Amino acid sequence: MELRREALRLLAIAEPAQKVAAVRAWAAAGCDAAVDTEAALVATAPLPGRPPRPRLVAPAEVPRRTPFTPAGRAALLHAVAHIEFNAIDLALDAVWRFAGMPEAFYRDWQRVAGEEALHFSLVAEYLGDLGHAYGDFDAHAGLWTMCEKTAADVLARMALVPRTLEARGLDATPPMRAKFERAGDRRAVAILDVILRDEVGHVAIGNHWYRWLCEREGLDPVAHYAALARHHGAPRPKGPFNLEARRAAGFSAEELRSLAP
Repeated sequence: MELRREALRLLAIAEPAQKVAAVRAWAAAGCDAAVDTEAALVATAPLPGRPPRPRLVAPAEVPRRTPFTPAGRAALLHAVAHIEFNAIDLALDAVWRFAGMPEAFYRDWQRVAGEEALHFSLVAEYLGDLGHAYGDFDAHAGLWTMCEKTAADVLARMALVPRTLEARGLDATPPMRAKFERAGDRRAVAILDVILRDEVGHVAIGNHWYRWLCEREGLDPVAHYAALARHHGAPRPKGPFNLEARRAAGFSAEELRSLAP
C-alpha cells in the first residue's frame, strides 16, 4: 500500500462510517506504508466522496443552534460532526494532491486525518445516542470550497486551510464548550476538549509547513499570507481570539498582533 495513492482512494469513499473506519486503520498503520513523494497522481472519481445527506446549503442558510434544547443540542453537535468529516477530507487531500514535499509532510497529514476521524467518531456516536445521525441537518461546504481554490498551490493550501479556516476552530471551540457546560452536557464538553487539544497540533502542522515553504521560496510569511488571503478571498478572522491556543499552534507575535481590527 503506497500512502499517497491510498489517501486518494480513501478520499473518494462516500459512506461516512466506511470512510472513518478505513482512515483510522490507515492512520494507525503509520509508517507501514511506503511514500512515493514524487508521483503526480490523478483522481479518477469525484472528490471528495460525500453521502447524499446532509444537504449542503449556503452558510447563511444554516440556522443558529443552541445546546439548551434537545433539538438544538443535536443540531450543534451535527455541525461539529460536519466540520470534522470535512477535516478528514482536507487532510487526505493534502496527502495525495501535492507531490514533491518531504516525506514528513505526508506523514503529518496522515496522522491528522486519523485524529479527525476519531473526532468524527466521538461526535457521531453521541449523535446516535441522542436519536440522530450525521446527515439529519443541513450543513455548508465552506471548508471544501477553499480546498478547491488552493488545489494548485501547496503554499496557499497551508496558508488558508489549516492556519486560517481550521484555526478559527481554536477561537470558536471555547465559547461552544462554555455553552455545553452551562447546559450541563459533560459528554459534549469532554469531546470538545479532545478536539481542541488535537486541533492546536493540526494548526501547528499547517504553520510549520507554511513557514517551511516560505523559507524555501524566499518569501516573507506575514506579507505573503496577506497577499494569498486577498487573492483567494479568505475570510478575515473574527474575534474573540483564543490567543493562548494560537500561540501554542505556532502563530508569531506579529501575526497575533495583526488580528486586531
